Amino acid sequence: MSIYSIADLHLDPLGEKPMDIFGENWINHEEKIINNWKDIVKEDDLVLIPGDISWGLKLEDVCKDLGKIEKLPGTKIISKGNHDYWWQTKNKLNSLNFKTIHFLHNDSYIYNDIGICGARGWPPKDSDEFNEHDEKVFNREVGRLELSINSINKNVSKKIVMLHYPPFNFKDQRPNEFVDVMKKYNIDICIYGHLHGEGHKYAVEGKIENISFYCVSSDYIDFSPIEVI
Repeated sequence: MSIYSIADLHLDPLGEKPMDIFGENWINHEEKIINNWKDIVKEDDLVLIPGDISWGLKLEDVCKDLGKIEKLPGTKIISKGNHDYWWQTKNKLNSLNFKTIHFLHNDSYIYNDIGICGARGWPPKDSDEFNEHDEKVFNREVGRLELSINSINKNVSKKIVMLHYPPFNFKDQRPNEFVDVMKKYNIDICIYGHLHGEGHKYAVEGKIENISFYCVSSDYIDFSPIEVI
């Protein structure tokens, strides 16, 4: 049993959102992801996908993309990204009746003795355009992370946080309030995505505050799921 992760699949059910604006490596990226996934992931593995799953705007459009993910090996945990406009209530998502997909939504998932939790996150407060509205959303997302962590069975051996946005400041790349919450609850691993192309320069990885951080944006990891446990 292994746990893998890859974010920012950016599947496109309508064929209207080419991602090669971020570089030629994005050409045929969906095919690359699917082929690499099949080569690496086994049926008893877990795959964490922290956001930006599909460009579809409506749930009925995204079902095509979710169906592709459903057919891939492994159990998949999906959390929300900033472009997942199709995201609905937990009950609505569960009503899709996918067998290998769990939607992480203010709750957690236990895999053997490992607790998986998370939130979308939000851009850091030192972002140039951060305003009063962002402050409210930022604080709400911090609260959602804490709510998700608190839903974990306390007997787990490890705790993993899934975020879409990096939990670091832009300008000095120091940990922000999301990391403060993770420290409070002794989180072991944090994975995040969102960064593409030139944005890779903002990626922060390694062990910080006793937490192992991984950037798993699909183009950052060459469109191939990486093993985190």
